[in-house]
Amino acid sequence: MFFPEGRIRVFVHGRPVDMRKSFTGLIAVTQHVLEQDPLSGHLFNFINRRGDYLRVLYWDRTGFCVWSKRLERNGPR
Repeated sequence: MFFPEGRIRVFVHGRPVDMRKSFTGLIAVTQHVLEQDPLSGHLFNFINRRGDYLRVLYWDRTGFCVWSKRLERNGPR
């Protein structure tokens, strides 16, 4: 369940990320590339090379969540 904190910031990683990365890999990118604390409660967004797959890393005070979404160009038919 998503319970937003008082002020959530959204960080977007500006370069494509290997979407095979899960929690540990995305946490490492957040710490070492974005230079942010993954435990801050902020949202950290990552996209793949083709730009059609999005992952969001979030700490909800009980553990990490990774949300994934496949983006469609023309929408549902």
